[in-house]
Amino acid sequence: MSSGTQVEDSVIPAFKELKTKKTNTVFYRLSDDLSTIVPDYQGKLTHDELLEKLPADEPRYVVYDLTYSKGEGEGQRGKIVLISWCPDGTTVKKKMVHTSSYNTLRSMLDGVHMYVQASDLSDVEYDELVARAS
Repeated sequence: MSSGTQVEDSVIPAFKELKTKKTNTVFYRLSDDLSTIVPDYQGKLTHDELLEKLPADEPRYVVYDLTYSKGEGEGQRGKIVLISWCPDGTTVKKKMVHTSSYNTLRSMLDGVHMYVQASDLSDVEYDELVARAS
């Protein structure tokens, strides 16, 4: 792996649970020594709960099953989104490792439809994600 970052064995099963709709959100983070991507949380969250769970000063990778409707009578649609959350309060070292590890994780998650780089909550607001997905 180009970044040298390892990926914990439980990363892929957590993603597969999301794909089978058992969960709709998986948070991943870097381990304390910044060497390994590890699952941080998985479950079913509303979009507002997802926003509340994003840390103000810590990076995260978030896989989210975005459900939306395109218009009246169109029915529900869904897209799996991989969000690279790196808020402004993150230390320079963590930002660098987070950014270089992103492609490692991205290459392992088969079935993601959309990729979002976010540093502010406005980057991941529901309407913003739906606009990108449409």
